[in-house]
Amino acid sequence: MGKLRRYLKFMLSTLGGTAVDCLVMWLLAEVFFAGNETVWLFVAPTVSFECAVLTNYTLAYFFVWNDRIERSSARSFVRRFLPYNVSCVAAFLIKMVPFVLIRHFAGLNVVVCNLLALVFSGLFNFVMNEWVIFRKKG
Repeated sequence: MGKLRRYLKFMLSTLGGTAVDCLVMWLLAEVFFAGNETVWLFVAPTVSFECAVLTNYTLAYFFVWNDRIERSSARSFVRRFLPYNVSCVAAFLIKMVPFVLIRHFAGLNVVVCNLLALVFSGLFNFVMNEWVIFRKKG
């Protein structure tokens, strides 16, 4: 599969994770932790991020890089999840810097801040998936 086609599938699949990320972020920041910006500024992005990680990993495994899975099994799925999650944590840290800065200096809505910050981590995620997590064997 060509890199451009795979990247387009990756971008399409990340919309699912982005939707989950934003929904959970909104629920935590505006409903559960409303009025406590100190808590939601760090708790909400962390929880929403992990929910999105599981969504994105599932889509990556079964939709984007499924041709690189030699034998689909529960063991194979779980074995790749740890390095995937570690690479996503690095992407999360990349995302948090602009998230906090945009929120602090522009005062935009939390979901808007989150979407803008996700731009910074998207390319990093693709590179890690393509060349580390789901790399071609041989």
